[in-house]
Amino acid sequence: MAIKHEQASSPSPTLSRTLGPLMLWGLGVGYVISGMYFGWNLGLAEGGTRGMAIATSFIILLYITFTFSYTELSCAIPRAGGVFDYATRALNQEWGFIAGMAQLIEFVFAPPAIAAAIGAYFNIFFPQMPVTAIAIIAYVIFTGLNILGVKAAAGFELVVTVLAVFELLLFAGICFPHFSAANLRHNDFPNGWKGVWAAVPFAIWFFLGLEGVANVAEETIRPQRNVLLGFGSALATLIALCVLVFLSSIGVAGWEAIVYRTPGAAASDSPLPLALSRITGDSGLMYHLLITIGLMGLIASFHGIILAASRATFEFGRVKYIPEAFGRVHSRFRTPVNALLVNMCIGIVALLTGRTGEIITISCFGALTLYILAMLSLLMLRRKEPGLERPFKVPFYPYFPLIALVIAVIALVAMITLNIKLSLIYFSLLVLGYFAFKYFTNRTDDAESTIAA
Repeated sequence: MAIKHEQASSPSPTLSRTLGPLMLWGLGVGYVISGMYFGWNLGLAEGGTRGMAIATSFIILLYITFTFSYTELSCAIPRAGGVFDYATRALNQEWGFIAGMAQLIEFVFAPPAIAAAIGAYFNIFFPQMPVTAIAIIAYVIFTGLNILGVKAAAGFELVVTVLAVFELLLFAGICFPHFSAANLRHNDFPNGWKGVWAAVPFAIWFFLGLEGVANVAEETIRPQRNVLLGFGSALATLIALCVLVFLSSIGVAGWEAIVYRTPGAAASDSPLPLALSRITGDSGLMYHLLITIGLMGLIASFHGIILAASRATFEFGRVKYIPEAFGRVHSRFRTPVNALLVNMCIGIVALLTGRTGEIITISCFGALTLYILAMLSLLMLRRKEPGLERPFKVPFYPYFPLIALVIAVIALVAMITLNIKLSLIYFSLLVLGYFAFKYFTNRTDDAESTIAA
């Protein structure tokens, strides 16, 4: 006789629903805002001012069309797994896993790059402390804060995000009086159109992680309304900040000045301090004040993406695609503690490689795969489930999701052709993950068959 597997009489703890639109704006901007502080300047070394501007324009169009499309999915299916849940429902279990794995790679590999930048910024004040040691300490502190509870984590995120936005506005206000259009034109297209292609992952870094808002939909009050408000307001804020930072920082002394500390030096992880040093010097009160506040932007993204990554890992554990322990919620804190801890360990290992640019690129591979599968899921769900409740529908359907899909595919092809080695590493991670997925799902199926026997 078949016996149904029943849960214990005391149900497992669930994620706490406490987030409103202001908190979601703070998370959305916070996830991304570190991209304004570092990383994007590495694209200037590839494409120059004009090449990076062209790449960034296409990526802004990608994020406008993608964000409105993704909002439809997140409002219709408000689950912590984000694209994993959407693709599973629209396509099938295997494609759902691949989408979720791409999301995990994006969210797990982005924090090590940000941690390295935090270490580089702190090292300005404490040169005796190794950058890597500072970055590891940051990992432990902010993983701990996320363990304490989503409301505390989101509240902290809102505060540091507001400070980070204020600092970028202050930075632009200081730089624009020293702006010269001639600095934008100097050596502005050094590698031609090949440089535009090579600049793509660094243009994506300007906005990478915004989709993480969808991963807290399960912890949002009235998600069908508030996710839209959070996504939309965050995107508008980020586009404005992107344009301000790009023009004001390059306009001071040209793009080389915010990529290389000295001619022939390695590319810097702290472009804004390099721009400021041309105006205030590197020892004045204003310089150190701005750098101190500027750390808030890095901290906001680091802390926020740790939160989003843990929800993605949690969802994989909850459906038993990875060990079930990672899908458990702590009974006291009501946060996915195990998922947070395993992501921290993986992130620290990646951090120890010391390859910030390559880590950013691998994270961008994951993001583009996510965007492609999310748009395919939206198009498929419109066909398969026309009656699905959609509190928000993407405007200009099907053009918005199709535009996002085409740009994401082109960007992914560009990255593969220019980063063969890193693309092999990325796709190897997907393949290894797929084998692990088949192993754990087969074990789960065998266990359920045994129970039902």
